[in-house]
Amino acid sequence: MNWRQELLPSILPLDEGAMLEAQRRLDSLTKPKHSLGRLEDFAKKTAGITGNPRPCIKNKVIFTMAGDHGVASEGVSLFPQEVTGQMIYNFLEGGAGVNVLARHTGARVVIADIGCIENIKTGNVNFIDKKIARGTGNIAEGPAMSEEQAIASLRAGMGIFGGEYASGKIDIAGLGEMGIANTTSASAITCCITGAKAEDVTGRGTGIDDQRLKLKTDAVKKAVRVNNPDPHDPLDVLKKLGGFEIGALAGIIIAGAAKRVPVVIDGFITASAALIATQISPLSRDYLFASHDSVEKGHAVALKWMGLEPMFDLQMRLGEGTGACIGISLIEAGTRVLNEMATFDGAGISREKE
Repeated sequence: MNWRQELLPSILPLDEGAMLEAQRRLDSLTKPKHSLGRLEDFAKKTAGITGNPRPCIKNKVIFTMAGDHGVASEGVSLFPQEVTGQMIYNFLEGGAGVNVLARHTGARVVIADIGCIENIKTGNVNFIDKKIARGTGNIAEGPAMSEEQAIASLRAGMGIFGGEYASGKIDIAGLGEMGIANTTSASAITCCITGAKAEDVTGRGTGIDDQRLKLKTDAVKKAVRVNNPDPHDPLDVLKKLGGFEIGALAGIIIAGAAKRVPVVIDGFITASAALIATQISPLSRDYLFASHDSVEKGHAVALKWMGLEPMFDLQMRLGEGTGACIGISLIEAGTRVLNEMATFDGAGISREKE
């Protein structure tokens, strides 16, 4: 049995009948047809994902996966690597951007250590320890991880999602991440899979200057050249260019699709994980919502390659799951319109003339 047969669950196409029924109801609501635009589209797609023509979004979970990257030694980030572990504690204390926006959206944040250098010591119920190794290798010098570790990262994400799903407390999932230098890995993955030039997918990340941007772009070029990954083999791309947290995010996408749960991607790093996931399972793409268009220029390249249209553009580039929180709130708005708005017949209001 190869790794695909072992890991890949059965994923069904979207439920066309549920979408048709949802569309009929949307067209019967007290408004001109499609006058609420993409909010209606979000509701219809959620119906197709869940197989329920009247989907309800109540239980929302942001999965923020964390891991360190050896390529940080190339000087590609403004921040030292210990910030990854420090930010995990900030997440657990509720003080990060994702915590604020998750509270706004009504979502719970689950934090997992998939490959941080620091050993996180906490009894917080929202923390999961799935550490595979203390950081990846330096992709500018060689592979990020072994094949066994790449498979383990996918399994970790699938297991984390499965645990939450088994609790019965998840109607929608949002993706987030933390890892100093992980935009360099995301750039290399995007460069490899889409065929784009390194200059077109490598951005300023934490806000680096021109000199450091050149270092970063050169590191991306070197990573692709030195490792020579097969762009048609997503496991090869992951093990040579990825991060442990990126593999876990890809696993969450696949597991979410298998359970008919909508998954909302956040920024550039989560989009690179989606590139991996949709290469492993093309059907998983239909279960994705792209929350926003990040300032990171590689994000737009990744989304376009997958055929995903971002829901909004607020010039964000923080990551963590912040954009996914806002995306979830918009999807919930669409489903509430579908479920709660009166119909013409029910309200006794005349329809438009034929």
